[in-house]
Amino acid sequence: MGRILALDYGKKRTGVAVSDPLQIIANALETVPTAQLMPYLKQYLSRESVDTIVVGKPTRMDGTPSETFALIEPFAARLRREFPSVEVVYWDERFTSVLAHRAMIDGGVKKMARRDKAMVDRISATIILQGFMENKKNG
Repeated sequence: MGRILALDYGKKRTGVAVSDPLQIIANALETVPTAQLMPYLKQYLSRESVDTIVVGKPTRMDGTPSETFALIEPFAARLRREFPSVEVVYWDERFTSVLAHRAMIDGGVKKMARRDKAMVDRISATIILQGFMENKKNG
């Protein structure tokens, strides 16, 4: 069984989270400049077995894709071309940034550290991955 990788894709940087090989626990991995994301993923997938890449899907409150989805759709298509043996799926990312900030506050992260957008992106990717894995388990 391979890992599940989750991406909180952004214009400037992308949060990356990964499951353990048994797909039980979601862990924040890294925040990567989006311009360097594809080389990063190629290197990561060359050394780790990954079954699924979960891409956060920005969604409006009514459930329709937000305007940012126009950036993510071509990226997901490229992932499917570059890694044909890996399933690429979307996962609703509504509220992940809010939940990430709440997790930082609850975890005792100081106010200045909470301004670290890279940390927020990593935590958001972890929340996306955890939601996907919980849904898969309960599915």
